[in-house]
Amino acid sequence: MSMKIKALLGSAALAFMATGASAADLACLITKNNTNPFFVKMKEGAEAAATAAGLDFQAYAGEKDGDAAPQITAIENCVAAGAKGILITPSNDSVGPALKDARAAGILVIALDTPLADAEAQDITFATDNFEAGLLIGKWAAATLGEGAATAKIAMLDINKDNISVDVARDTGFLVGFGIEVPDLTVMGSETDPRVIGHESSDANPEGGLRAMETLLAKDPDINVVYTINEPAAEGAYQALKNAGKEGQAIIVSVDGGCPGVASVKSGVIGATSQQYPLLMASKGIEAIVAFAKDGTKPTVTEGLSFYNTGVNLVTDKPVDGVPSIDTTKGTELCWG
Repeated sequence: MSMKIKALLGSAALAFMATGASAADLACLITKNNTNPFFVKMKEGAEAAATAAGLDFQAYAGEKDGDAAPQITAIENCVAAGAKGILITPSNDSVGPALKDARAAGILVIALDTPLADAEAQDITFATDNFEAGLLIGKWAAATLGEGAATAKIAMLDINKDNISVDVARDTGFLVGFGIEVPDLTVMGSETDPRVIGHESSDANPEGGLRAMETLLAKDPDINVVYTINEPAAEGAYQALKNAGKEGQAIIVSVDGGCPGVASVKSGVIGATSQQYPLLMASKGIEAIVAFAKDGTKPTVTEGLSFYNTGVNLVTDKPVDGVPSIDTTKGTELCWG
């Protein structure tokens, strides 16, 4: 186990997990895919924590976002193997019935990063406070523009139009942080503020970010603030701006905090990003499975929230008053991917 993982897990958690589980106990991790660095880091954290705890560990993944069939098969395999707990980043809500069956079989189900719409499909969610992540970059962008925030022209690059919970929380959090009224925090696009030029789907990847940004620049070539659902989308947005000779015109903000994203903050491509901690989500999930296997104890939500909050930090080398942040040196120490 690397020193970085040990530091993130914490010595107390490692000591607890090393004595809390039977070697016969099994924990499963099921991610959306096994290529995204976010999910790679989840697997790394879960596997390291399971090894430290003496748990058997199995990891499964779909091939792409939205690919539910392999996840359903994985859930069924974990149930058949007698797993004590399942950690899952659900591709979509169609995995819910299989997870409800797992819970009925006495398995602890923890959603990581993305909660399911059906509350009965999971015992709890371990996640970033995605609204807070959006709020931080919104506040930073508004403070960075100063008086110019009142006449900003904002591009919104979301995942898609499906109102995925993570997508909605980051999107609306950014707008609230920027000072824009959002009548309905449960959907994207309910705001009527003319500063928002439009919402486009990026599919959370560079190619989609490029297409989305080109579409919005065609609508208004004077866009000077770009919100992106994640750093790959931000990469594409920057390329579109650069292709149009406008890379110095707009500030770009994002969410994730992966190592490439932090490097983009350091180079100035991204102004600020909200960093989340997938390794901690997974390792804390394993810790919860250990406690459940030992005596049936289930994890509880963070006070004031509907989930267990695994933390978020704003990363920028251009701090502003009133918005707490860490610099890229610290962000690099904590990044993933």
